[in-house]
Amino acid sequence: MRKPAAAKPAKRARTKAVTKAAEPAMDVAVGRRIRDLRRIRRFSLETIAARTSLSIGFLSQIERGLSSPSLRVLATLADVLGVGIAALFGASPSADGASDQVVTRGLQRPELKLWRTGVSKQLLSPASADNKLNLFLVHLEPGGSTGDELYTHDGEEAGLVLEGEIMLTVDSETWSLKTGDSFRFASRRPHRFSNPAQDAKAVVLWVNCVTGGN
Repeated sequence: MRKPAAAKPAKRARTKAVTKAAEPAMDVAVGRRIRDLRRIRRFSLETIAARTSLSIGFLSQIERGLSSPSLRVLATLADVLGVGIAALFGASPSADGASDQVVTRGLQRPELKLWRTGVSKQLLSPASADNKLNLFLVHLEPGGSTGDELYTHDGEEAGLVLEGEIMLTVDSETWSLKTGDSFRFASRRPHRFSNPAQDAKAVVLWVNCVTGGN
Protein backbone atom coordinates (compact mmCIF):
# COMPACT_ATOMS: atom_id res chain seq x y z
CA MET A 1 0.00 0.00 0.00
CA ARG A 2 1.47 3.36 -1.05
CA LYS A 3 2.18 5.83 1.79
CA PRO A 4 0.90 9.42 1.38
CA ALA A 5 3.57 11.89 0.33
CA ALA A 6 4.96 14.11 3.07
CA ALA A 7 3.82 17.74 3.08
CA LYS A 8 6.33 20.13 1.51
CA PRO A 9 7.42 23.10 3.68
CA ALA A 10 8.65 25.17 0.72
CA LYS A 11 5.59 27.45 0.60
CA ARG A 12 5.96 28.46 4.24
CA ALA A 13 9.64 29.26 3.75
CA ARG A 14 8.82 31.55 0.81
CA THR A 15 6.20 33.38 2.87
CA LYS A 16 8.71 34.14 5.62
CA ALA A 17 11.25 35.37 3.10
CA VAL A 18 8.75 37.81 1.58
CA THR A 19 7.82 39.16 5.03
CA LYS A 20 11.44 39.83 5.93
CA ALA A 21 12.19 41.45 2.57
CA ALA A 22 9.26 43.87 2.94
CA GLU A 23 10.69 45.47 6.07
CA PRO A 24 13.88 46.96 4.55
CA ALA A 25 11.81 47.99 1.51
CA MET A 26 9.76 50.21 3.82
CA ASP A 27 12.96 51.82 5.12
CA VAL A 28 14.08 52.52 1.53
CA ALA A 29 10.74 54.13 0.62
CA VAL A 30 10.73 56.38 3.71
CA GLY A 31 14.36 57.34 3.11
CA ARG A 32 13.60 58.38 -0.45
CA ARG A 33 10.70 60.57 0.66
CA ILE A 34 12.88 62.28 3.26
CA ARG A 35 15.58 62.86 0.66
CA ASP A 36 13.02 64.24 -1.85
CA LEU A 37 11.59 66.64 0.71
CA ARG A 38 15.08 67.80 1.68
CA ARG A 39 16.01 68.44 -1.95
CA ILE A 40 12.75 70.27 -2.68
CA ARG A 41 13.57 72.60 0.20
CA ARG A 42 17.21 72.83 -0.95
CA PHE A 43 18.56 71.75 2.42
CA SER A 44 21.93 70.05 2.62
CA LEU A 45 22.58 67.10 4.91
CA GLU A 46 24.78 69.45 6.93
CA THR A 47 21.86 71.82 7.45
CA ILE A 48 19.53 69.02 8.58
CA ALA A 49 22.21 67.65 10.90
CA ALA A 50 22.74 71.05 12.51
CA ARG A 51 19.01 71.56 13.10
CA THR A 52 18.29 68.06 14.45
CA SER A 53 21.51 67.18 16.32
CA LEU A 54 21.62 63.97 14.25
CA SER A 55 24.88 63.02 12.58
CA ILE A 56 25.36 63.43 8.84
CA GLY A 57 26.27 59.74 8.61
CA PHE A 58 23.05 58.65 10.32
CA LEU A 59 20.96 60.95 8.10
CA SER A 60 22.65 59.54 5.02
CA GLN A 61 21.89 55.99 6.19
CA ILE A 62 18.22 56.89 6.68
CA GLU A 63 17.95 58.41 3.21
CA ARG A 64 19.54 55.31 1.65
CA GLY A 65 17.26 52.94 3.57
CA LEU A 66 20.13 51.48 5.56
CA SER A 67 18.71 52.50 8.93
CA SER A 68 15.17 52.23 10.31
CA PRO A 69 14.39 55.51 12.12
CA SER A 70 12.18 55.67 15.19
CA LEU A 71 8.98 57.69 15.32
CA ARG A 72 10.86 60.27 17.42
CA VAL A 73 13.49 60.71 14.70
CA LEU A 74 10.86 60.90 11.94
CA ALA A 75 8.89 63.53 13.87
CA THR A 76 12.08 65.56 14.33
CA LEU A 77 12.92 65.35 10.62
CA ALA A 78 9.38 66.21 9.54
CA ASP A 79 9.46 69.23 11.86
CA VAL A 80 12.69 70.56 10.34
CA LEU A 81 11.36 69.96 6.83
CA GLY A 82 8.24 71.94 7.71
CA VAL A 83 5.73 69.13 7.19
CA GLY A 84 3.72 66.67 9.22
CA ILE A 85 4.69 63.00 9.45
CA ALA A 86 1.93 62.30 6.90
CA ALA A 87 4.23 63.78 4.23
CA LEU A 88 6.40 60.66 4.63
CA PHE A 89 3.56 58.41 3.45
CA GLY A 90 2.52 57.42 -0.05
CA ALA A 91 4.05 58.76 -3.22
CA SER A 92 7.00 61.12 -3.34
CA PRO A 93 5.92 64.71 -2.62
CA SER A 94 5.54 67.27 -5.36
CA ALA A 95 7.29 70.60 -5.20
CA ASP A 96 4.13 72.48 -4.18
CA GLY A 97 2.74 69.64 -2.03
CA ALA A 98 -0.76 70.26 -3.38
CA SER A 99 -3.45 67.59 -3.42
CA ASP A 100 -7.15 67.81 -4.36
CA GLN A 101 -7.95 64.33 -3.06
CA VAL A 102 -10.89 64.22 -0.66
CA VAL A 103 -11.53 60.52 0.01
CA THR A 104 -9.19 57.72 1.08
CA ARG A 105 -10.59 54.22 0.52
CA GLY A 106 -10.03 51.53 3.14
CA LEU A 107 -7.90 49.42 0.79
CA GLN A 108 -5.79 52.40 -0.29
CA ARG A 109 -4.42 53.55 3.06
CA PRO A 110 -0.69 54.31 2.94
CA GLU A 111 1.15 52.73 5.86
CA LEU A 112 4.33 53.66 7.67
CA LYS A 113 5.61 50.58 9.47
CA LEU A 114 8.32 51.18 12.06
CA TRP A 115 9.00 47.49 12.33
CA ARG A 116 11.92 47.72 14.75
CA THR A 117 9.84 49.48 17.39
CA GLY A 118 6.51 47.68 16.91
CA VAL A 119 4.63 50.80 15.79
CA SER A 120 2.78 51.26 12.51
CA LYS A 121 0.67 54.18 11.29
CA GLN A 122 -1.97 54.00 8.58
CA LEU A 123 -2.81 57.35 7.02
CA LEU A 124 -6.60 57.74 6.85
CA SER A 125 -6.63 61.22 5.31
CA PRO A 126 -5.39 62.01 1.76
CA ALA A 127 -1.60 62.20 1.58
CA SER A 128 -0.04 65.59 0.85
CA ALA A 129 3.00 67.43 2.11
CA ASP A 130 0.80 70.53 2.38
CA ASN A 131 -1.81 69.04 4.75
CA LYS A 132 -2.06 70.60 8.21
CA LEU A 133 -4.57 68.14 9.67
CA ASN A 134 -4.01 64.39 9.38
CA LEU A 135 -5.84 61.35 10.70
CA PHE A 136 -4.05 58.07 11.50
CA LEU A 137 -4.84 54.57 12.71
CA VAL A 138 -1.91 53.67 14.95
CA HIS A 139 -1.16 50.00 15.73
CA LEU A 140 1.19 49.10 18.58
CA GLU A 141 2.39 45.52 18.79
CA PRO A 142 2.81 43.98 22.26
CA GLY A 143 5.65 45.90 23.92
CA GLY A 144 5.78 48.42 21.05
CA SER A 145 6.77 51.99 21.87
CA THR A 146 8.21 55.25 20.58
CA GLY A 147 11.30 54.62 22.72
CA ASP A 148 12.49 55.62 26.16
CA GLU A 149 13.21 59.24 25.25
CA LEU A 150 10.56 61.93 25.32
CA TYR A 151 10.33 63.92 22.10
CA THR A 152 8.66 67.07 20.78
CA HIS A 153 7.54 68.44 17.44
CA ASP A 154 5.28 71.11 16.00
CA GLY A 155 1.51 71.01 16.31
CA GLU A 156 -1.25 69.46 18.38
CA GLU A 157 -2.46 65.90 18.67
CA ALA A 158 -5.42 64.00 20.01
CA GLY A 159 -6.60 60.44 20.00
CA LEU A 160 -9.07 57.76 21.01
CA VAL A 161 -8.01 54.27 22.13
CA LEU A 162 -10.03 51.81 20.05
CA GLU A 163 -8.46 48.59 21.26
CA GLY A 164 -6.12 47.50 24.07
CA GLU A 165 -4.15 49.81 26.34
CA ILE A 166 -1.44 52.42 25.94
CA MET A 167 0.80 54.24 28.39
CA LEU A 168 0.99 57.93 27.49
CA THR A 169 3.59 60.23 29.03
CA VAL A 170 3.35 64.01 28.61
CA ASP A 171 5.91 66.11 30.49
CA SER A 172 6.43 64.29 33.80
CA GLU A 173 3.01 62.62 34.06
CA THR A 174 2.03 59.18 32.77
CA TRP A 175 -1.47 57.83 32.16
CA SER A 176 -2.80 54.36 31.43
CA LEU A 177 -5.41 54.73 28.68
CA LYS A 178 -7.72 51.85 27.81
CA THR A 179 -10.42 51.28 25.21
CA GLY A 180 -12.72 54.31 25.10
CA ASP A 181 -10.25 56.72 26.73
CA SER A 182 -9.11 59.78 24.77
CA PHE A 183 -6.48 62.53 25.00
CA ARG A 184 -5.26 65.84 23.59
CA PHE A 185 -2.04 67.83 24.09
CA ALA A 186 0.27 70.28 22.40
CA SER A 187 3.00 68.38 20.58
CA ARG A 188 5.66 70.80 21.86
CA ARG A 189 5.22 69.19 25.27
CA PRO A 190 7.71 66.30 25.66
CA HIS A 191 5.88 63.02 25.18
CA ARG A 192 6.11 59.31 24.43
CA PHE A 193 3.73 56.35 24.28
CA SER A 194 3.87 52.57 24.47
CA ASN A 195 1.83 49.37 24.65
CA PRO A 196 2.48 47.76 28.06
CA ALA A 197 0.79 44.46 27.16
CA GLN A 198 2.94 41.48 26.26
CA ASP A 199 0.20 39.50 24.54
CA ALA A 200 -2.18 42.00 22.90
CA LYS A 201 -1.81 44.87 20.46
CA ALA A 202 -3.27 48.34 20.90
CA VAL A 203 -5.06 50.41 18.26
CA VAL A 204 -5.49 54.19 18.49
CA LEU A 205 -7.33 56.65 16.26
CA TRP A 206 -4.81 59.50 16.23
CA VAL A 207 -5.08 63.09 14.94
CA ASN A 208 -2.08 65.33 14.25
CA CYS A 209 -2.40 69.00 13.39
CA VAL A 210 0.62 70.96 12.15
CA THR A 211 0.37 74.54 13.39
CA GLY A 212 3.66 76.08 12.20
CA GLY A 213 4.45 77.40 8.75
CA ASN A 214 6.72 75.63 6.25
